Formats: sequence, C-alpha cells, structure tokens
Amino acid sequence: MTSSSDANRVIIFDTTLRDGEQSPGASMTLEEKLEVATLLDQMGVDVIEAGFPIASNGDFEAVSEIAKRVRNATIAGLARAGNKDIDRAGEAVRHAAKPRIHTFLSTSPVHMKYKLQMEPERVLELVVSSVTRARNLVPDVEWSAEDGTRTEMDFLCRCVEAAIKAGATTINIPDTVGYTVPEEYRALFRTVRERVPNSDKAIFSVHCHNDLGLAVANTLAGVEGGARQIECTINGIGERAGNAALEEVVMALKTRADIMPYHCGIDPTMLMRASKLVSAVSSFPVQYNKAIVGRNAFAHESGIHQDGMLKNTQTYEIMTPESVGVLKTSLVMGKHSGRHAFREKLKELGYELGENALEDAFKRFKDLADRKKHVYDEDIEALADDEIDNADDHIKLVSLTIVAGTQGPQLATMTLDVEGQHKTVQASGTGPVDACFKAIHAIIPHEAKLELYQVHAVTEGTDAQAEVSVRISDAEGRVVNARAADPDTLVASTRSYLAALNKLHSRAARMGGVAVRIHSTSPLGGV
Repeated sequence: MTSSSDANRVIIFDTTLRDGEQSPGASMTLEEKLEVATLLDQMGVDVIEAGFPIASNGDFEAVSEIAKRVRNATIAGLARAGNKDIDRAGEAVRHAAKPRIHTFLSTSPVHMKYKLQMEPERVLELVVSSVTRARNLVPDVEWSAEDGTRTEMDFLCRCVEAAIKAGATTINIPDTVGYTVPEEYRALFRTVRERVPNSDKAIFSVHCHNDLGLAVANTLAGVEGGARQIECTINGIGERAGNAALEEVVMALKTRADIMPYHCGIDPTMLMRASKLVSAVSSFPVQYNKAIVGRNAFAHESGIHQDGMLKNTQTYEIMTPESVGVLKTSLVMGKHSGRHAFREKLKELGYELGENALEDAFKRFKDLADRKKHVYDEDIEALADDEIDNADDHIKLVSLTIVAGTQGPQLATMTLDVEGQHKTVQASGTGPVDACFKAIHAIIPHEAKLELYQVHAVTEGTDAQAEVSVRISDAEGRVVNARAADPDTLVASTRSYLAALNKLHSRAARMGGVAVRIHSTSPLGGV
C-alpha cells in the first residue's frame, strides 16, 4: 500500500548537463560536467540527464564517465526515436548503477507536419518501436511527447497509452516552447491521467520552458495535476529563455508546504553552491535579482525594509539565507586574520585546499585585505575557485604594468613564468585588455580563437574584485572556459586568459596532441 508521504514524493530530474548545456555559449568540458554531476548527486538529485550521447563523441564520453562515477542518482541519456540514437544512449549509460534511456518524439500537429513530415499513425508506430527498443536495453525508460502542450488531446492520450504499454516507466509531457499557462497545464495532466487506462503504470513528468516567464508556475501546476517528476536545471539555464529553475522549484515546495504538500530529497543548503558552480563552468552569470540564488535575493536596501528586518526577519524574508546555503554574516575576515582562521573560513564555505594552494590563496587574501576596506565571503570564494582552477598552471603571471588613457597607445609590459623561465615583453593594443592579450601572444605564440570575454564584480563597491571569464578554442575544436579574480580588472583578464591556455595545454598533453599551439584571431579592440 502506498503511503500518503510516498504519493507526494516528487522526483527531481536535473537536465543542466543536457538541456542546460544547449544554451548558446554554455558548453562545458568533460571535467566540468563531472564536477557538476558529482555535486548534483551529493545534493540529492534523483535523476541526472547527463547528455545526448549521439550528438557528439564528447557528449557520449561525458555520459559514460558520469554513469561510471555517480552511484546514487539515476543517469539518463537522451535519444531520438531512431535505433542508432537509442543504441548509443544505451551504450553510454550501461555502466550506471541505475541507467535510464530518455527517448522522445514530436506529437503536435505543427511538429509532425513541418519537422517530422509524418502522419500521426507513423508517429504512433515510432513511439511503440522506440520505447520497445529502449526497454530491451535498460529497465527504466522515459518517453517524452515533444511539444506536448500543443498536441491534440486525443492523439496525446493514444501516444501515452502506447508508450506505457511498450514499457515506458516515466511519461514526460513537456511544454517545449513555453506556451502553456498553469491552469491549462494542470488540467492537461488530470485529463491524460483520467483518460489513459494504464496511466497508473507510469510516473508522469513535467518539463517547462520559460519563454513567457511561467516555467516554475507551470511546473508546480503540473505537480498539482498529478505529475511526480520535475525536470529542471540549476539557475534555470537552457535553450532560449531557459527551463524551470531547480532552486526555485525546491524552495517553493519547501516554503509553501501548507498549500503544496509535496516533498523531494534535495538538500537545500547546497543550492547556492550548485548555482555558483554552474555559473562558473558555463560562464553564465546569475542575474542579481534572481530568486533564491541571486546576489540581491537576501539584500535589503530600503530604509523601511531594513527597519522591519532589524525587528523581525520574517517581515521581509519568507526563508532564511542559511536554508539555501547563504551565510547570513559575511563580513568576518580582514587583514588581521591569521592562517588558521582563513583555513576555517574556507572549510565553512565548503573548500578543502592542499597546502600549496592554501598558502597561495592566503597570500592573495592578505594582499587583498590590504587593498580592500571590506573582504566578503564572495571575495574568499573567488580566491579559492581561482586556486582550484589554476592549481597546475605551467604558465604564470609574474608582473604586469599597463599604460592606458586618452592619449594612447595602450601598452602592456608583462613578465610570465613559463615552466620556470621568466620572459618579459611589451606590447601595444587598441585597448588595455587587447594589449595584455597581445603580450601573452608575443611570449606564447598561438592560434586560439577568443569565443567569450566577460567581466563582473564579485561584490559591491568600487574596490570590488573583478571576476573575468574567458572561453577560447583551438584549431582542433577543443574549447575551454577559465576564470580569474583580482581587484585589478586587467590582472584578472590576464590571469583568466593564461588559465585558459594552461587548460588547453593540459588537455592536449593528455590527448597526445601538440601543447599550446593555439594565434589569437579575435583581439579585444578598444577594451
């Protein structure tokens, strides 16, 4: 007999590594995907959609490696309705402790006519054959009706019934184009579950896009309609306007349990950590006013609000910062803090650094404390992330002097440590960042293409550290992301570009390729 608690248990299906990575410019490396997958598993995600195995060898390798390493979560691979897709997905997840194949097929009139160019009966045949083939490979099969919210109800019910009969254990009815509204989506699930005779044999799932800003609202409505799996992404990243944000869904269920008696297995205190990791590896900054994990989510500037907060935090906060992994008091470190206190603060923030990395981070912290009036937790996190990202660098910045201004030219005098040897050069550019990158190029000739250059302030104030993210690609198609933080934007820019070159060097070395032979074809003119 199923208990009321079990009936209200919601499965969290995270597709950050698949749908989230489909955001333009959000590509992640294998190492970054493994890092994200490990954290998702630790925080209690039930299903990790690790990728689309047939899309590329890189995607296949990522799904396969995640399947081998993750022990708690179900690992899903996405597949279209074709045999090759399904077989490739089955091969990718075969080492998982709990493997799943997630196969999909369009069912809406517009998709069947223009995308598939198929008649409904042929689509129905493919639903059956694809699910059957997947079920012969793994015991857990999810079937999705792509563009489900624009599908005719009679045909949707026929497809769902056929998929369950063929062996689908989960039925996903996605709002693929972010078209539906909450009441409509709630009614859709109720209708399908009532009309499909074998609907009790499968778990129903929601997957909502945010084109109209309704992804989370629609997701919760789908759960009220009987769905018990939620498909979502960290920070809501995904195609176009993104997906339902995992952190928003989880905290909505937790905060409003009085009217939504559903629960999940996510540890909410890890939400901020997950948000920062995904933002860093995808180079997608989190908007300041983003719910739950945005910088301003627990900030109060209005005098009226501050007065209320001082009297009782519940006047303007419906959840505590600590409940999502945000430390309430962040201004605790300064130039008089010692090494032991710094180590304990890192542990408090979730970092364990080796002795060398700790020593380097502590030295940079003391330098920062001398330059900044206030050192915030975000500053320390940026330093720690920097040390972790750049621990094995074979190219290091020794010194940098910039001449810039209205009179030009912009000059960068740079000394680099290249595998123990110091090399110095002066270069000019159309902007100070361009001059820095050309100086790097003069010391280390390469043919890299700069795909992304992005700067944001770690904390508020004119003395805030700048965190710079870059993405570069080499002639063989390898793409890497890197980041660095420093109170000087030009230093951070240089260190982030060097970190990217170091990553390309390491990856080429592992793959037996030519290390760091990568010619800047995208200078930052005027920056």
